[in-house]
Amino acid sequence: MTHEFKMKVRDYECDLQGIVNNANYQHYTEHARHEFLCSLGVSFADLHHRGIDVVVARISLSYKTPLRSSDEFLVRTRVEKEHFKYVFFQDIVRLADNKLACRAKVETVVLIDGQLASSCPELDRFFE
Repeated sequence: MTHEFKMKVRDYECDLQGIVNNANYQHYTEHARHEFLCSLGVSFADLHHRGIDVVVARISLSYKTPLRSSDEFLVRTRVEKEHFKYVFFQDIVRLADNKLACRAKVETVVLIDGQLASSCPELDRFFE
């Protein structure tokens, strides 16, 4: 299952070269992951209040084509379970020409009451 979330570059996200600053791509992917999980009925806030935290353990970003101010783009997100990790694969695609702007691999782990857990029932139900 792939989730798509549409966004638009804001002026303040660009650097002196007129392109999106590299750090903002991580913000885009994080926001899209939250929206993806919300679309599945999973709330990070609700999980946290119950002592369950899904946290990023490792992230890899590959920049392909720069985004510029006012560009509209999609963040395509899918998730796989790898042992005790939930791995999110995300592509940021510029809508004007369907060019890949950035590719991300985000490895997350689950902490329950501050302790590393092997799984999260709320997320595991999507892999059954």
